[in-house]
Amino acid sequence: MTPELADSPFLRACRRQPVSRTPVWFMRQAGRSLPEYRAVRGGVPMLTACATPDLIVEITMQPVRRYGVDAAIFFSDIVVPLRAIGIDLDIKPGVGPVVAEPIRDAAGIGRLRPIEPGDVSYVTEAVGALTAELGATPLIGFAGAPFTLASYLIEGGPSKNHDHTKAMMYGRPDLWHALMERLTGITIGFLRVQADAGASAVQLFDSWVGAVAPDDYREFVMPYTTRIFAGLADLDIPRIHFGVGTGELLGLLGEAGADVVGVDWR
Repeated sequence: MTPELADSPFLRACRRQPVSRTPVWFMRQAGRSLPEYRAVRGGVPMLTACATPDLIVEITMQPVRRYGVDAAIFFSDIVVPLRAIGIDLDIKPGVGPVVAEPIRDAAGIGRLRPIEPGDVSYVTEAVGALTAELGATPLIGFAGAPFTLASYLIEGGPSKNHDHTKAMMYGRPDLWHALMERLTGITIGFLRVQADAGASAVQLFDSWVGAVAPDDYREFVMPYTTRIFAGLADLDIPRIHFGVGTGELLGLLGEAGADVVGVDWR
């Protein structure tokens, strides 16, 4: 990491060092806010774009060029590593990730193999190209957290109440923990690929974890989150944890081992 990159406001803030301005994360879907994104994505399925290095680079750079932001966020999707290891899923417009065969038994869990760098060579290529172009602007790599990935796999797609997910968590804790073990290893592997290729920070994104109560988070989720952050500690880059609707979980999210905890508007 160059001295200019290490001295960026974003990385200084992650290290809790004095900054001239406080970086703030504005989450806004590019498809709703950037005409150049809509132009380049026209007719290109989401998961195709996420596996095409030139498109990954272009889409990641668009907000950097337009706004001069303090950091870039790697263009990908939380289900990319699952697709890369052979899970039959797709992202349907207006719906979200849809899994052809939901995982609700030991045989399904057995289909989740470890991820290898060669499974996502397009990620390595894109990160390398991006870090060269970004120069002193940090690149944030990211991955979906095990609870959110588990929810998509168990439900078969987005869910409001996560009924099947909680049924496994409470009713078949053996299956739940086996599933979370597999997803933890996949998540660590996917984040390490990005870091090894040059990402300046990594973020663990838990979209649906706000659906669980604090006691359930501590028992069924936190051990795996903790293992992920511990498994990245040797990289010596900031580790960020973010969940949606997690006001009552923020203390626990902080205990899980991240350097930075994101909060949403709730």
